[in-house]
Amino acid sequence: MRASGAVTRSTLRQQIADALRDEVLAGRLQPGREFTVKQIAEQYGVSATPVREALFDLSAQGLLESDQHRGFRVHEFTVADYRAMVEARTLVMDGVIRDVFAGPLPGSARQAVHRDALVSVRRRAEEASRAARGGDLDILIGYDLRFWRELGALVGNTYITDFLHRLRVHAWVFAVPYLRGDADARNWLWNGHPELVAAISHRDRDALRRAVEDYNNHSLNWADWLAARDPARPGDAPRPDGPDGRDGPADGSRPTH
Repeated sequence: MRASGAVTRSTLRQQIADALRDEVLAGRLQPGREFTVKQIAEQYGVSATPVREALFDLSAQGLLESDQHRGFRVHEFTVADYRAMVEARTLVMDGVIRDVFAGPLPGSARQAVHRDALVSVRRRAEEASRAARGGDLDILIGYDLRFWRELGALVGNTYITDFLHRLRVHAWVFAVPYLRGDADARNWLWNGHPELVAAISHRDRDALRRAVEDYNNHSLNWADWLAARDPARPGDAPRPDGPDGRDGPADGSRPTH
């Protein structure tokens, strides 16, 4: 493995963890890849202590697995894991949508804060959507994660925001190796970010629910396609019904949005 950049920010421990997380997200550290504290320390030219701490941090986040005798290994998520991630975020988002529209409009000061925050979120949405349409995976991942993080901050519950962020990081870690090897990957890259922001801006509950359902169904359609393509993998059999109640895409068909 080659180093991806100099240590420049935060603590050494945090910088190493961030750099390795980026390597995993980009697919340069493939699922199942094994390495030791010594290898990473030599790669970055640092001592073993902050490396060991960073690797244990990533293990606690579910991105690595530790083995007392063999070091660390990038966690391998299955299609079943991916489906569970989508289902978990669906349940949480249902509650978020309910809470966003449950109370009265916020006061004028709070409305101004929300408007300012939505300006930034809207920019992230436009950049993420543009990257998805162009099939630029590297740019998309960064903007997509920032988009959802900033959008989640509007809810004002850091526990929910952190939980959903972790799910999306795991989902990207699962997805990237497949998308890198798919010539038609852009067909699987959801680009409905602007529609979701517009629904929130207009406080349109139905439009927001449709946008979130489209996002989740898009992900589940892809999981079905992966499972149908390789049904021999344990735990990865396609669902008997697709998200719209019809048979899953066993013929390899793809969504067009």
